[in-house]
Amino acid sequence: RCPRCGRGALFQGLLTVRERCAACGLDLRAQDAGDGPAVFAILLVGAVAVGGALVLEVRAAPPLWVHAIVWPAVVLPLSVGVMRVLKAGLIALQWRHRRDTVGGG
Repeated sequence: RCPRCGRGALFQGLLTVRERCAACGLDLRAQDAGDGPAVFAILLVGAVAVGGALVLEVRAAPPLWVHAIVWPAVVLPLSVGVMRVLKAGLIALQWRHRRDTVGGG
């Protein structure tokens, strides 16, 4: 949701930030999350995937093709979900702390 009004959608598609809030008109182009969400997502999802793969390997010792099917199916949706949350959070924090200088009120 929009960091100012909380009503308008923040994303246009999967990870693309809208240009303006449809509800309050806030210019969202100035809000750039940069690479921060990607770095944190890599760390979080990587830890979950490696930990899960180790647990699966130690407990069940499946053939390699099981890992090749399971982990992409887990990592890809988890990565997108984590990226959306982290990107929205970082944009909200950025807007809150820089609203006097960038597009805020």
